[in-house]
Amino acid sequence: MKTSTWVRSTLLAVAAALTAAGCTTTDAYTGEKKVNNASKGAGIGALAGAVLGAATGDNSKERRERALIGAGVGALTGAGVGAYMDKQEAKLRAQLQDSGVSVTRSGDNIILNMPGNVTFKTASADLNSSFFRVLDSVSLVLKEYDKTTIDVEGHTDSDGSDAYNQQLSLERANSVGSYLNSRGVNGQRIVTFGAGEARPVASNSTPEGKQQNRRVELKLQPIVRG
Repeated sequence: MKTSTWVRSTLLAVAAALTAAGCTTTDAYTGEKKVNNASKGAGIGALAGAVLGAATGDNSKERRERALIGAGVGALTGAGVGAYMDKQEAKLRAQLQDSGVSVTRSGDNIILNMPGNVTFKTASADLNSSFFRVLDSVSLVLKEYDKTTIDVEGHTDSDGSDAYNQQLSLERANSVGSYLNSRGVNGQRIVTFGAGEARPVASNSTPEGKQQNRRVELKLQPIVRG
């Protein structure tokens, strides 16, 4: 993606987030809205910082991190990265025990695998109401450990057309991303993707394999100051 296009998309995302946030913040655990005096004059500075961050950087991931840092989201450095992700991983494992969501660590990244049969109604992007509590728990941790980007990736099995699976996977990713945002997770951190049937983790020749492929993954990556 060209830098100018990325800047425009970042501007829209930041402006929307600032408009939604107004002059309040949400307590990470009680959900209580509180007046944030500092936010009254922070909008222009955050927006300018995001533009500056997006316009610099050597690749899309770095530009995204710089935009977030410029918008006031904190960053990690050095040995603190691993320790920070260790703590976040431990908190997620504790919150998600027996939930059906798996937690995988890959280097400094954390991946949450949300099976489609647990998360969604059949052939639908509507979240199961029974899964709200699980996503609420995830939201609490994501708000506490806010120095990460959040990639929400939807995946399907091979049943149906490529176009249908692509659209369904995107809609499911958007449903999860929107719900997390509605629970107070900073929308600037969230990017959603639809991979359709292109990235299976098991064979689509068996019902068990198809069930594994129907999933939404959350990839949490540390925001690192270079």
